[in-house]
Amino acid sequence: MSTAAAETPPIAWPALTTAERRILGVMVEKAKTTPDAYPMSINALVTGSNQKSNRDPLLNLSDEDVEHTLAGLQPKGLVTRIQGGRVERWRHNLYDLWNVNKVELAILGELLLRGPQTEGELRQRASRMEPIDDLDALRAALKPLAERKLVVFMGEEGRRGTLITHGFHAAKEIEMLKSRASMDEVSVAAPVVPSAWANADHVAKLETELQQAKSEIAALRAQMQQVQQTLQYTKEQLQSLKTSLGG
Repeated sequence: MSTAAAETPPIAWPALTTAERRILGVMVEKAKTTPDAYPMSINALVTGSNQKSNRDPLLNLSDEDVEHTLAGLQPKGLVTRIQGGRVERWRHNLYDLWNVNKVELAILGELLLRGPQTEGELRQRASRMEPIDDLDALRAALKPLAERKLVVFMGEEGRRGTLITHGFHAAKEIEMLKSRASMDEVSVAAPVVPSAWANADHVAKLETELQQAKSEIAALRAQMQQVQQTLQYTKEQLQSLKTSLGG
């Protein structure tokens, strides 16, 4: 990559399919967390792509799916097949192709694996691959990525809860994600405030229920008093009967 090309980033990066994002994300993750198993075989890529943890969405790619996806990534220069050995292996070329450092690639790899995330989620998860001390360190890494459109903010940059995603979505997908994020923010930020009429109706209902409860308690007391009187009368009748029988 020439210096002029590096200084003039593209307006938008080519969109990647779901399978392409997953496979590149897996390669980045495994190269950093299990370097002894990297470059990766087809079987390892299938297992990593279908992993149940640290993945969103969950996928069920077959060997054929992974082979087909790699065949599409190779002409774009994103991956390279390693020749030789009993098992065919693959590695990514993202450091050179995207002109990023270790922390930046860890961030992009995490976004490829899980999609849109908040700053807090992204820092914690990307730190599995490369240390990111705090949010300030994350923001420092995000700034050049955002300037080059390798990452995209779904809302106001720096605001708590704003989602961040990678820049390899199609334009329509980005707009859909931004619209969904905006709707989620509105629903969270706008609590339901009862109107004065609703409050008055609620108070009136409670007062009615309280009055009904008082009436029911009074009725129960009257019934208890009647039962006690009946018991007393029964005891007197029994005593009278015993006396008449000479008991």
